[in-house]
Amino acid sequence: MEINLGKIPFDVDFHPSDNLVATALINGDLHLQLEVHAHRDSCRAVRFIDCGRVLLTASSDCSILTTDVETGTTITRIHNAHTATVNRLINLTESTVASGDDDGFIKVWDTRTRSCCNYFNAHENYISDMTFASGEMKLLTTSGDGTLCVCNLRTNTNGRKIVCGSQSMLITYSWKGFKDISDIRFGTDMYTSVDVMLKLDEDKIITGSENGIINLVGISSSLVQPIAEHQGYSVECLGFSHNRKFLGSIARDEMLKLWDLDSILPDTRNTQRQRCAPMGFG
Repeated sequence: MEINLGKIPFDVDFHPSDNLVATALINGDLHLQLEVHAHRDSCRAVRFIDCGRVLLTASSDCSILTTDVETGTTITRIHNAHTATVNRLINLTESTVASGDDDGFIKVWDTRTRSCCNYFNAHENYISDMTFASGEMKLLTTSGDGTLCVCNLRTNTNGRKIVCGSQSMLITYSWKGFKDISDIRFGTDMYTSVDVMLKLDEDKIITGSENGIINLVGISSSLVQPIAEHQGYSVECLGFSHNRKFLGSIARDEMLKLWDLDSILPDTRNTQRQRCAPMGFG
């Protein structure tokens, strides 16, 4: 299924329990089957919170907004949440989220009190991605400065900062062994700038590249299988639906594409590229 958003999307997120998908657009709009003018400048990130009843968005106008999913009305807006463009959001616990900005600064927010409860001056350039290791209570972040940072949410201190990759390779570290690289995957034409990654299982990830190709990649094997594409447009974000039936992808072609995982991953040995087919989503 393809949805023409009409504007360049920056982020996509799926509802945690329903067939809803939200996208953040360059003109400040939030697209959720209805269109909400959420921010005066570009809307950079979007996440469902509060069991899917609320949408959290972040913008280049430095604000963070919460919106009621059913009505599209504003619940609260935090002006000047950061001093720079807010370009990343991530859910941490049931009551906390984290935001990252273009100056490498990270804030942790309590969604009950709508206030900042922790912060990290983690990087010297924009936050490019964030992921949360819930068992360790650690937030892992990457940046345009070429570094990986581990933020310990229990002690309010940063972990060790290390270079983790480049446009031509994927670098793997063992958990708690960040001093030593455990594997390097040098690139092919498919690996020309891997811009986004999504964990499929313990052995495989899905990657999106600047050339528009979406690949299935083996973490400890030589598997690199093209499974979908955006016809030459850089892939901006990937996400799974709540039941992991669909893979959502957005790109600079202004399209949101929903891929049936049963169709594009029937056999990891099949290297034939699949087309985006109608699926009756929503």
